[in-house]
Amino acid sequence: MPDQPDTHVRTVSDRVARIHWSPELSERGWQAAVDVVRRDVAAALVDHDRVEALVAVDDAQSHRIATWSGLRREGVQRGVDGDRVVYARLVDDVPVHEPHGFRALLNSFLPRKRAISQMLIRDTSPEPRVLLCQLTYKTDWDLPGGVVEVGESPQLAVAREVEEELGLEIAAGQLVLTDWLPPWGGWDDALCLVFDGGTHDPSLVGRIVPQAREIRSAEFCTLAEVDERAADFSARRIRSALANLGGGPAYTESGR
Repeated sequence: MPDQPDTHVRTVSDRVARIHWSPELSERGWQAAVDVVRRDVAAALVDHDRVEALVAVDDAQSHRIATWSGLRREGVQRGVDGDRVVYARLVDDVPVHEPHGFRALLNSFLPRKRAISQMLIRDTSPEPRVLLCQLTYKTDWDLPGGVVEVGESPQLAVAREVEEELGLEIAAGQLVLTDWLPPWGGWDDALCLVFDGGTHDPSLVGRIVPQAREIRSAEFCTLAEVDERAADFSARRIRSALANLGGGPAYTESGR
């Protein structure tokens, strides 16, 4: 009986192939396996525009083989029989031995963090007050801001969010606080960057045009009202940001 091949390549749709390798190939060691998979991927790209591999999330050795064979990580395909990480190489991808191609390969699998930008806007009242938003999608109030888009400056992102959500044109000042948010309630961890939005007359709230889809209202709130309306970690973040005004960027974890 002939030996089974170490890899199997089949066409799964128009000009798209999928490669699978045996556990025996993985057992030879990742470097030897990489040579085989890289060769077969290159051969498949002669007649296909895309070659992909689906790797079980807990198969560390196969993840290494896929990566160093030049397959870029694209995401996770969920399934009732287990999740799979999707790797692929396109016929026009820059070769891995070229600097741009190698950087693109690394960029596909190195960790990424979600970034959130918020703005600390105060008014001129004798007692410290900060602008808080009452949100449509959660019960607790929060600073204005939002998620930073891919390739977007966090400083410009928060000014964009304030304009989109509140109709206010306020340039973001210096970075006041970097707050790390641990995984929570179905969210991955994230970095929250708080920028100084300056001090304004209390009449600022009269110019607010809330984006109805996300914002119910916005008010200047005392620290006691912040503690009452905001989540505990948000209240801690606001107090830390206020305490650091003018002191240069600071770092906290969940506001601590």
